[in-house]
Amino acid sequence: MNNPKRNTILFSFLFLGLIVLFFANISLGSIAIPFKEVYTSLTGGQSSKSTWEYIIINYRLPKAITAVLVGMGLSISGLLMQTLFRNPLAGPYVLGLSSGASLGVAFVILGASILPSFLSGVLLSPYGIVLASTLGSTSVLLLVLLVSQRLRDTMAILIVGLMFGSFTSAVVGVLTYFSSAEQLQKFTFWSLGNLGNLSWTSILILTICVLFGLLLSLLSIKPLNALLLGENYAKSMGLNFKKARLIIIIATGILAGSITAYAGPIAFVGLAVPHIAKLVFQTSNHTVLFWSTLLFGAGIMLICDVVSQMPGMDITLPINAITSILGAPVVIWLLVRKRNFR
Repeated sequence: MNNPKRNTILFSFLFLGLIVLFFANISLGSIAIPFKEVYTSLTGGQSSKSTWEYIIINYRLPKAITAVLVGMGLSISGLLMQTLFRNPLAGPYVLGLSSGASLGVAFVILGASILPSFLSGVLLSPYGIVLASTLGSTSVLLLVLLVSQRLRDTMAILIVGLMFGSFTSAVVGVLTYFSSAEQLQKFTFWSLGNLGNLSWTSILILTICVLFGLLLSLLSIKPLNALLLGENYAKSMGLNFKKARLIIIIATGILAGSITAYAGPIAFVGLAVPHIAKLVFQTSNHTVLFWSTLLFGAGIMLICDVVSQMPGMDITLPINAITSILGAPVVIWLLVRKRNFR
């Protein structure tokens, strides 16, 4: 089903909803800030309270932008993987990128005690952890790319990615066994995900990485549509399958790797959002799915961030837990509803 008029209406609602959610995300928190004050601060005006303006510009705006980037990047990388492997359970971390990032961070946090004090101090800084995460996910991506050039079967690449993930998880398990309680706590906090605490420089780097990954994904729309009917059909249509597969894997690696480096491994979003987009728009055309997944991903991430902030309270819940708690029932309900209407 592909109804242009219906799609236009849905896209309009999604875009307007995203704007409202963006302002709500900045407005709500332990201190509630009126929408008018948020709008005034974001448009360069003078807020009635300097503390509100400081909170908006230095804390809530960076976090809202990060939520949008994370939601978009993980959702699109999930869509790419589900189409490439023709597996509805595939997600952005199916290639082992999250496990690679975890291994890099585990070596830094859990292995800091065996390093010289000056070196461990540098590596345990926020930039050191980002660097370790990036190196870990990039190493796994390079290994997957190397293997993919030698394998003709796409499903074999999926298995290789899962094996890399299992291997790195096992090494992390060994490191955690020999770690202190303080080291384990630091590693656990990282693994729960965090959208805050990013400087404007970090957000700029993340934005560049996500935009580049999205550009590669956008260029892959035609190959993705051809892959819907299988590799053989795509090849018969004149698609250079190896090149298309390589671009899709690189795009996923850039999106998932950079996001994991800066925000930690965030579950559910990449797996479930493509399904939500398909169920709402009732299409498998990636020209529609790309933009709908992009908007849904950003919106859902903003909702999860609002809930994790616990408006009116001083506590913040881990974003990783909220994404799964809120997301899983929604997907189950949509699937059951779709089945009942058949």
